[in-house]
Amino acid sequence: MGNIDIADFLSKLVIHMVIWIFAVSAHEAAHAWTSLKFGDDTAERLGRVTLNPIPHIDPLGTLILPIVAFIASYSPTTSGYPLLMWGKPTPVNPLKWRNKDVANVCVSLAGIATNLLIATVVAIVIKVLVAYSVINAENIRTGIIPIIFTFLVGTVLLNVGLAVFNLLPLPPLDGGMALESLLPMRFEPVFTLLKTYGFLLLFLLMWTGVLRYIVGPLNNLILYLLF
Repeated sequence: MGNIDIADFLSKLVIHMVIWIFAVSAHEAAHAWTSLKFGDDTAERLGRVTLNPIPHIDPLGTLILPIVAFIASYSPTTSGYPLLMWGKPTPVNPLKWRNKDVANVCVSLAGIATNLLIATVVAIVIKVLVAYSVINAENIRTGIIPIIFTFLVGTVLLNVGLAVFNLLPLPPLDGGMALESLLPMRFEPVFTLLKTYGFLLLFLLMWTGVLRYIVGPLNNLILYLLF
């Protein structure tokens, strides 16, 4: 990483992890809550209908990989977030669902909707703070304002990024799981193939950098709309 400001690095790492853990906890809790509403109490019995992050943390995907990826990509002039991270999958029992196809779509997309809701609310907060000059070009470099600014903007970027990432129609992502109920039966062999090789395809998209062509313009668009 070369010469870095240790205090800046640590503060951004802490902010990054707080945002990420809250985002993934809300995402997984939304899956659990929606599944419960359709009659499946599997996740509720395991304590997953909660914003408490502890039940949603996967040591590798929620803690280790995000920290390692952040360290590897850190630069004092950028604030990108790694994509290769996840929370502990929310267990569901489709046999308990009422109206299985509708339930599958709603449960699959609940996490995405929650992340978009969080991003929207925080974006409104940012617009209000900027409009009333609570955050402006002068104070954004001093005191606590830069920390608040980094936290708010990071919350929007990460939650939108997490939602869009999960919309990709590749199992085991949420978009891929919802696709199962949206595809006509004649596409079942195609979906089975996607379930078998979905993770490999996802890894290839990351490894080849294809996802950067989605994330980069998306982040630029968000920042343009915010400021």
